Amino acid sequence: MITSETTLTTTDGQTLQARWDDPEGVASGTVILCHPHPLQGGTMRAPLMDQIATGLVDRSYSVLRFNFRGVGESSGIHDFGNGELADIDAAWLVASRDRTEPFGLAGWSFGAATSLVWMARTGLAIPWVGVAPPVKGERSPVLPTELPSAPRTFIIGDRDQFTTVAETRAYAEQVSGIVEVIKGSDHFFYFRERVVANLMADAFQAPTAPA
Repeated sequence: MITSETTLTTTDGQTLQARWDDPEGVASGTVILCHPHPLQGGTMRAPLMDQIATGLVDRSYSVLRFNFRGVGESSGIHDFGNGELADIDAAWLVASRDRTEPFGLAGWSFGAATSLVWMARTGLAIPWVGVAPPVKGERSPVLPTELPSAPRTFIIGDRDQFTTVAETRAYAEQVSGIVEVIKGSDHFFYFRERVVANLMADAFQAPTAPA
């Protein structure tokens, strides 16, 4: 794996710490990967984020991950999912300019929810994989009817503390999404990081067209 540090600049003037993880050979595509909640310790270097990036690179994907505003060396302060949309904008502009198509978008928890909102706002219909996204009530990121039609996969543990498998399935059905359930896992996927990485790589390697 070839790793390089970089920075992203948002339209509202923030500078974001970011890194590329690339395969040794020619990449088969590029995935933007968004980290979990900044106020709960989420960063682009969380162990699950590292494992997902490694798993995708092993399957010949380039991965762009970054720290949302106010995290690590990124400037600014946490904006509760609002300014963070501009952060994803900045990642998308760099990825679409500098790396290989096709493109995918992924996130864990807060990162999954925020990336779904970003897709609804932009109307961009690229494959998406969400790890344990909140999908019900006030935690729901976006109404299913607001999303463009695109291949989507939801990965959830059957012991998740914040969202149930049933809630995830109900939401996924409304967007013609696929649900992958990891038995015995909670929201943090301890000791199952590689399983998550493989499921995500499988999803991007053979995305299913929405109905």
